[in-house]
Amino acid sequence: MDISIIIPLFNEKESLPELVSWIDRVMNANHYSYEVIMVDDGSTDGSWKTILELKEKFPAIKGIQFRRNYGKSAALYCGFKKAEGDVVFTMDADLQDSPDELPQMYRMIKEQDFDIVSGWKQHRKDNALTKNLPSKLYNATARAITGIKLHDMNCGLKAYRKEVVKSIEVYGEMHRYIPYLAKNAGYTHIGEKPVHHEKRKYGKSKFGMNRFVNGFLDLLSLWFLSTFGKKPMHFFGYSGIFMFLVGFVMTIWIIVAKLVHQANNMVYRAVTDQPLFYLALVAVILGVMLFLAGFVGELISRSSSERNNYNIKAEL
Repeated sequence: MDISIIIPLFNEKESLPELVSWIDRVMNANHYSYEVIMVDDGSTDGSWKTILELKEKFPAIKGIQFRRNYGKSAALYCGFKKAEGDVVFTMDADLQDSPDELPQMYRMIKEQDFDIVSGWKQHRKDNALTKNLPSKLYNATARAITGIKLHDMNCGLKAYRKEVVKSIEVYGEMHRYIPYLAKNAGYTHIGEKPVHHEKRKYGKSKFGMNRFVNGFLDLLSLWFLSTFGKKPMHFFGYSGIFMFLVGFVMTIWIIVAKLVHQANNMVYRAVTDQPLFYLALVAVILGVMLFLAGFVGELISRSSSERNNYNIKAEL
């Protein structure tokens, strides 16, 4: 099979018939064999019934229905497991992603040997204040932390080589950072294609401003896990040693200063009367606690069943 198209959806009943017809038209025009995997993420508007009706007209449709709303990452995870196409696409169900972009993205994967091709909505049709500006700040931060030079990390329209989606695990709200997950798994040939962004035709957006704050926190979590997940002592150990040394130096400074004042018959305060003493004490305690946290983290990491899981590209 040439193409798998995964469409997570939540209460998008009105847009599904038009979207499926559009996809079918593009696929037939380019003579691609394809499947459309629709993942109903706990919709309450009858979206699943619409999917069943569309299945009768379009045999390429496959469906997964969640009992409740689990989120986009869960929907993509299940879709990736079910996908059989050589190239796997993800796109939103709200008609803002154009299926006309799929053939060129498919060729970029097959002919230019990209692992991932991410869409770039250069000219967004969203509100500039609530969507465009926060999105630019968010993507600038993502580029700085991940090292992946994508202008629109959060774009729902992406193409993947099949082995990429079979080698990564999407969980929580990490769907925003699938390119980063893929990069950490060794798939580093990541491209970008400017895509046309349609204005929402039906319903309203299911994402609020909180997704940018959540996205930033998720990015920090992912960066930390990918950098120190298998070597926690490198973070907690160094931090602990640094804090301990800071507290130790401050303590020596206080003691030496007191002795110097005593030797020269100068007025001095008792060590325990100085605020700096308590700051030094806190620094020493934090240093010890951080070091112990790293030690415990190492014990957990070394007992993990996935500690020796590696993606092997080739073997003779």
